[in-house]
Amino acid sequence: MSSSTDPTTQYARDVIEGKIVAGEFVRLAAKRHLDDLKGGHARGLSWDLEEANRAIRFFPSCLTITEGEKEGQPFDLLPWHLFVAGSIYGWRDKNGLRRYRFIWLETGKGQAKSPFMAGVGLYEILGRKKQRAEAYCIGEDRDTANVMFRDAVAMCRAPVPGWGEDSLESTRRVNISGRGDNAWRISHPKSSSRFEPVANSDAISGPKPVAVFGDEIHEMKTNKAISIWRAAIAKRPGDPMMILGTNTPSVDQQVGTEYSTFFQKVLKGEFTDDSAFAYIARVDETDDPMNDEACWVKALPALGVTFPLENVRKEVETSRLMLSTQLTTKRLYFGIPVGTAGFWISQAAWTKSLGSVDEDEMAGRRLHLSLDLSQKNDLTALSGCWEGDRLAVKTWYYTRSYELEERETADHINYREIEAAGQLTITESATIDYSFVAEQVKQLCAKHEVVQLVVDSAFIQDFIRACDDISFQVWLYEGPEEPEGNGLKIVRHAQGGKVVFEDKMLCMPVSVRHLEDHILKGNVLIDDNRLTTICASNSVLDTDAQKNKWFNKRRSRGRIDGMVTITMAVGSATGEMEATSTGISIPDDYEVC
Repeated sequence: MSSSTDPTTQYARDVIEGKIVAGEFVRLAAKRHLDDLKGGHARGLSWDLEEANRAIRFFPSCLTITEGEKEGQPFDLLPWHLFVAGSIYGWRDKNGLRRYRFIWLETGKGQAKSPFMAGVGLYEILGRKKQRAEAYCIGEDRDTANVMFRDAVAMCRAPVPGWGEDSLESTRRVNISGRGDNAWRISHPKSSSRFEPVANSDAISGPKPVAVFGDEIHEMKTNKAISIWRAAIAKRPGDPMMILGTNTPSVDQQVGTEYSTFFQKVLKGEFTDDSAFAYIARVDETDDPMNDEACWVKALPALGVTFPLENVRKEVETSRLMLSTQLTTKRLYFGIPVGTAGFWISQAAWTKSLGSVDEDEMAGRRLHLSLDLSQKNDLTALSGCWEGDRLAVKTWYYTRSYELEERETADHINYREIEAAGQLTITESATIDYSFVAEQVKQLCAKHEVVQLVVDSAFIQDFIRACDDISFQVWLYEGPEEPEGNGLKIVRHAQGGKVVFEDKMLCMPVSVRHLEDHILKGNVLIDDNRLTTICASNSVLDTDAQKNKWFNKRRSRGRIDGMVTITMAVGSATGEMEATSTGISIPDDYEVC
């Protein structure tokens, strides 16, 4: 089939054959398209070439580019636009309706996502011939919602290709409410359809959207707008859809990161969702965009077409001279999902340390537990570190159900989703019942050889009482001169920057150093829990003149409980292994307090 007959499929073939340079996720999207052409019918899927091409033709036939080097020219879709538009409108489900209802577009900066989505919105109210179609641009505030909508307004006011100076507005194909940048609605009188921007605070009575568009998702601090409009879409018959556009989010931009992760898993085949489509343009992990221009187009599919190559060269050159800008350049231009500025360890090393830790496979290995108790109303973390040539760490999290929605908003964490993934226990009570945590510790002691439990001194007596309530014996280590007790030994772990070695008390600077060393050397496997990743991205380390490091909870960007317990558990296990093999050694550069 020729490219002129089916340009969508030809794009996919060109990607797979290497004629179009593309990153991993675009290659996966192309492969998915080709695979579904062969085997999608078994799932009730079908490819409607006529509908795909009809949508593609709408852009250069009815719309004009309104800014940039190609201003005034027909809106000929870029190759990546073409693949997306064809996929959205060409694929059908078993009912003959639009297959893709949830679409994710993630590229580097300046790849014409907003004009493309604005054009799709106009096609929804003009080109599909639907009566009373409603399309919305959403945002956390009016300014954000208006960014894409202004592109749509500009295209309605620009001359239609081949119509001389006539525009969609001047010929009354559409009516625009509001003047200049204050336009607030595009309506199509013939079909009683409309397209308008909506902010979170706007009160909309009974919206019936056929399409909802959200841009700059990486900047969203909460999931509120997306959730509200997805619920509105779910109530609609037919085939309404949501399209979200974004630059690659940083690790601490939780809303964008969670959606991007979901769509990545769909492309990888880890999740099965025939209604989800993603175009994720990033360089590959093996690429070096700061020194190799050839990989840039993977994240910037409009590079050299509508986005000047020289612009990127200048950004890269500046980043080489100003290291403080490198993280932003790597993320915004090359799709590298770096952590926040000041991320406490190498992002690549941290990512490589994540994986699956199967508790049953740890049988026979000595286990060190650590606990960071909450004030009964936020988040409690329990970590376990198994000794071995490569340490293995798993963390269990607990929170309460009372006021959960308020804390989800304050923490920017969807606790219910994490609970559904089996990565969090929510106690149905007004406070976190320590007996849940005590029971987990008791079960671990029954299954493993637990060396000790290390804890922050705060609330330790409350935990000991919870152990008593479930008839679980524990005792608090008070020093070598004091008699040992029966049951599980509990050892205090000092917080803050003070370095201590007396009475076998553990301290944060030593434990942080152990954890950093293990991560950088690849000697630790950390169970990949979403809350652990959140805690890691939120963490901020303080340091002193002796290069001692410790977590600063006051300066952190959010919850760090899991990183605290992981560090304490690794510190306990490493210290015990060193003491067993070589005896305890004190680093020369530590100031003993």
